[in-house]
Amino acid sequence: MSRNVLIVDDERDVRVALGQTVELAGGNAILAGSFIEAKDHIDPEYDGIIVTDIRMPGKDGFHLLDHAQKVDPDLPVVLLTGEGDVPMAIKAMSKGAYGFLEKPCGPKDFMAVVEKAWKARSIIMENRQLKLELDKGDAAARMLIGVSERADALRARVRAVARTSVEVLITGEPGTGMPKVAEVIHLLSGAASRPFVKRAAAQLSADDLSQVLAEAKDGTLYLDEVTALAPAVQFALLETLEAGCAVRVLSSTTRDIKQDVAEGRFHMDLFYRLDLMHLLVPSLRERPEDIPVLFRHYVAQACEQANLPEPAITQDVIAWLMAQDWPGNARGLMNTAMRFSMGMGEEGIMSPQDEGLGLAEQMAQVERSLLIEALQRTMGRSGEAAEVLKLPRKTFYDKLAKHRIKPEAFRQ
Repeated sequence: MSRNVLIVDDERDVRVALGQTVELAGGNAILAGSFIEAKDHIDPEYDGIIVTDIRMPGKDGFHLLDHAQKVDPDLPVVLLTGEGDVPMAIKAMSKGAYGFLEKPCGPKDFMAVVEKAWKARSIIMENRQLKLELDKGDAAARMLIGVSERADALRARVRAVARTSVEVLITGEPGTGMPKVAEVIHLLSGAASRPFVKRAAAQLSADDLSQVLAEAKDGTLYLDEVTALAPAVQFALLETLEAGCAVRVLSSTTRDIKQDVAEGRFHMDLFYRLDLMHLLVPSLRERPEDIPVLFRHYVAQACEQANLPEPAITQDVIAWLMAQDWPGNARGLMNTAMRFSMGMGEEGIMSPQDEGLGLAEQMAQVERSLLIEALQRTMGRSGEAAEVLKLPRKTFYDKLAKHRIKPEAFRQ
């Protein structure tokens, strides 16, 4: 989060004192004594906030507010007012000022407003960065969300391997989203218009392998947790690849596949065929700055699917998220976001609607969350979701209607 503050006041002692307060709080103070001096610091890339006195010689704080809004309508501007200027400050807030402070103000009151404005600015800049990525248009930008350097590097690597037609081995910790990475590679490849077939490697027999290769035709086959392939299936896949296969094979594993090769559990020649290109998906621990962006995305997605209003995501919630280890990575974060959206957050991440609920309301939330989880697991296939929950189909559909849940919202 940026902690820049442009402090504008024609009284040198005032702006220096406020600047020292900001610096002591870990911020970066940029001092200016006039509108002319201040405006040079304001451009569309400025990621901080502005604190300005209203009354200054020449162009005053209102002129600075107008200029800031023309450059960036979402830039927080806090006005410093004298006792007689309060009505004017209130009027300015109706025109877009973020807030006002009456002079003289103590360091505690001053920093309380500054901290709040910083947090608001941080959310705005994060959302802009995410929108910028989405507006770039390709599948990597739309589906591999994040603002960190590691997220940028992952997208760049995915785009690079997608341009080839060779096999790709994807590795990473559980829950890092390797199936989604495989899908993005396919969507960015020359085979994007052809079939993309996903299978769990552990469930495949040699006959099954022949069937899924035929199903994939000249498209892409993705094998999840490839180290779980039975020895006979490993050999059959190797033979198929060496014979010249029209299907591109993408595979992934959370295991140390080189160790499996060394210990004889995985065919060495098959490993080298699958590992022509290698892609490592980073864990959330390695890109913590992506946690707030991902969480907001997952909450918005869950609320859209479940036809729920989005709960407020406060800075306390973000702080709680950032303090977690996330051994389940993106999958664990997604589950937390879903529970938060349902009003069932863990202790320390409770959403506003959690408070004051009776037993019936809490039970309804639990039922709704189970229905949504089943639909997510089955990708919106109602019959399979009813079986997962061991419910008669009519009962299942009645409950969907009761909670206004639409299965089609969960289909990809």
